[in-house]
Amino acid sequence: MTVAHPEAGVFGRSHELSARAHEQVVFCEDDRSGLKAIIAIHSTALGPALGGTRFYPYADESAALQDVLRLSWGMTYKAAAAGVDLGGGKAVIIGDPATMKSEELLAAYARFVDTLGGRYITAGDVGTTTDDLDIIGRHTRYVTGRSVAAGGSGDSARLTALGVFQAMRAGAESVWGAPTLAGRTVGVEGVGKVGRELTALLLADGAEVCVTDVNEAALRRIASEHPEVRLLSTVSTAPVDVYAPCALGATLTASTAATIEAKLVCGAANNQLATPDVEQALTERGITWVPDFVANSGGLIQVAGELRAAPPAEVEAEVTDIFPRCREIIAAAKADGIATGAAANRFAERRLDAIPRSL
Repeated sequence: MTVAHPEAGVFGRSHELSARAHEQVVFCEDDRSGLKAIIAIHSTALGPALGGTRFYPYADESAALQDVLRLSWGMTYKAAAAGVDLGGGKAVIIGDPATMKSEELLAAYARFVDTLGGRYITAGDVGTTTDDLDIIGRHTRYVTGRSVAAGGSGDSARLTALGVFQAMRAGAESVWGAPTLAGRTVGVEGVGKVGRELTALLLADGAEVCVTDVNEAALRRIASEHPEVRLLSTVSTAPVDVYAPCALGATLTASTAATIEAKLVCGAANNQLATPDVEQALTERGITWVPDFVANSGGLIQVAGELRAAPPAEVEAEVTDIFPRCREIIAAAKADGIATGAAANRFAERRLDAIPRSL
């Protein structure tokens, strides 16, 4: 593992980096704009590392580092499982986007991305918008997810939600025998960009939907758009058939695994398992978990299509293919008596293991 960019340092602190074999970790600091960011490149074995930029008020720099290392590792597996020729990377900007975000800060961040010469390609994530990506795109060409007006494919929320919906259909088929959510109650945790789109898809499929979000404005918006949706203080332990975590990660803890009532867990959040043993606890209770890095790969598939200038209809068809992919993974887990997470890892590793070590 390397820590790159001599001007950045490590924000004046020593960090104990994860033992995971990341290729490169870049600490970015710009005093003038207030930028503090970390770019993590986990693997470029399948192609340039692609992953979004998360702008978030982390408790401290160690928390930001842990998050970006986990997220970039997950992007490697997401790309491998999705069948795209991209590697895994991620970036985090430390701070509250509501108060810290500025064009100067985004431009400074873009220049750090540009110094990597295409080894890392950025995109949107929590706290970043297409407008932000348009600004970044004025200072580096290594960015995807820009607005259509700026030559990009637009926000990836719709196709990310479509992919999660297809994954949920595969899970429903395994649990209840039919690939539909009609008549099922789905609890959506987080109704931001993706959760909002997923809610609309679920309602159109005939599901009953209840939602929760820490953002009151997001709840008011979803209630205005879909008055039939029920607003709850929590959905992870509510009497629902499906629990859909669509906010930040690590909501599947030992505690929720012991109390969750849903028979299916499938959502858009990254790194949903707080600890690896949580999935085993879910399995022992007869709860099916659709691995997050497969379910939420629709956005990655969209930006991969943008990079190769694929027609929108072709990209949407590729996102729809998340359904048979999840069906195969769930079936393999059942046949081999292993957890779905292990089956998904094995699915991704078939591609990664085929790459010559010299690469």
